[in-house]
Amino acid sequence: MNTPICPTCGCSLVRLGIGKDEAVSYHHNGEEHRFCCEGCVDLFTTDPEQYLQDVSNLVVCPVCLGEKLPELTIELDHYGMTLHFCRCPHCAEAFEKNPEHYLNRLAG
Repeated sequence: MNTPICPTCGCSLVRLGIGKDEAVSYHHNGEEHRFCCEGCVDLFTTDPEQYLQDVSNLVVCPVCLGEKLPELTIELDHYGMTLHFCRCPHCAEAFEKNPEHYLNRLAG
C-alpha cells in the first residue's frame, strides 16, 4: 500500500490529517509529489534527490500510522498484499478486527 509521505519531513500525510486535495503538490522529474506544507516544498527543491532517497524506504503502519523503516516492522500478508506493522501487538490485533477500515484510511 502506497501511503503518501511528505518527501521532506517523512511524515505520513494521513497521520497529519492532510487529504490529497489539501496536500501541496510539486512535480519533479515528471512525478507528482505531495507535501504537508509549502515550507517542505521549499526545502525539497534545494536537494530533491537526497530527500527522495531519505524517505524511499519508509512504510506506514496501517493502524497507528507511524512511519518506519521496513526492518523495524512486522510484515503481515493480507490477501496477497504485504503490510508493515509497527512492533506493537495492538496494531496487528486491531487491524485483524477491521481490516477494510484501516486499508481505506491508509490509502489517504
